Amino acid sequence: MQDDEVKKESEPESEVLEFEFNEDGEEDFKKTLKKLRADLKACKMEKEEYLTGWQKERADFANYKKQEDDRRTNFSEVMRERILTRFLTVLDSFNMAFANKESWEKVDENWRKGVEYIYAQLNTIFEEYGVKEIGEVGEVFDPNIHQSIDMTQTDKKEDNHKVSEVIQKGYKLGDRVIRAARVNVFEYNETAK
Repeated sequence: MQDDEVKKESEPESEVLEFEFNEDGEEDFKKTLKKLRADLKACKMEKEEYLTGWQKERADFANYKKQEDDRRTNFSEVMRERILTRFLTVLDSFNMAFANKESWEKVDENWRKGVEYIYAQLNTIFEEYGVKEIGEVGEVFDPNIHQSIDMTQTDKKEDNHKVSEVIQKGYKLGDRVIRAARVNVFEYNETAK
């Protein structure tokens, strides 16, 4: 008996169509038709409400998915930038070692070639990720890519506000500066002669 009760509860109830009858006992089709039209209108309104809600939720989900993709992309770019920035100190150490040519030439040739090969591999990795050096002697000082460390007096007016010396190379990742070049800048002074 319980199974029958469960079956009855789970089965959807179908709406019974009730007909109106007039005083002669005949069906009043106009009243029934009017009721059916009202029910149909209510169903259409409900359908539109559900459809609009579904479309809104679908658009919200599409926006959410796009935002998540953008967030993942940004996170990936930030992590790549952080990792590459950490390796810039290693690149600086190589550059300092190579800067003292006299001492570098005294190092065992095989060992020197091995270190130069590792340096070339590191540079290849930076190139693959789009990392470019910035900051060269003679270029016009730009505070967006340079960090001024010191001013160097010059008597040449054409050198005014140009980079006189690169203390530490700067780098860009794509269009974004990940480390400004640390430079000394010429400052024109007529009395510097």
